[in-house]
Amino acid sequence: MKNLTSAKKRIDRNRSKLKRINVDRFRITVTKSLKNISAQIIDDRINKTIVSASSNEKEMKKIKKNKTDLSIAIGEILAKRAVEKKINKVYFDRGGYKYHGRVKALAESLRKNGLSF
Repeated sequence: MKNLTSAKKRIDRNRSKLKRINVDRFRITVTKSLKNISAQIIDDRINKTIVSASSNEKEMKKIKKNKTDLSIAIGEILAKRAVEKKINKVYFDRGGYKYHGRVKALAESLRKNGLSF
């Protein structure tokens, strides 16, 4: 048996519950570091990323905002790109992060801009 850390166990537990419940939807995955945040929409049937947005993108580097405002902007960009690809039903995989702060701001921004989860 693999020696897993508690963080990896928590991520796997969250993700496996979500995948069992949401069979016909795409998954939004959030990754954050101390300075940046990124999100991507993944099709789990073919294991491909369909749409992504990140604070590391060139146009986002020009914007000088605090981290929460940056999360809201990333949510708007990702939602706009998803609607262009005709994606509107997804499920939100927060990984091992608490639904709080920047992760919550990103999720609310996605909801406000047309995605339902």
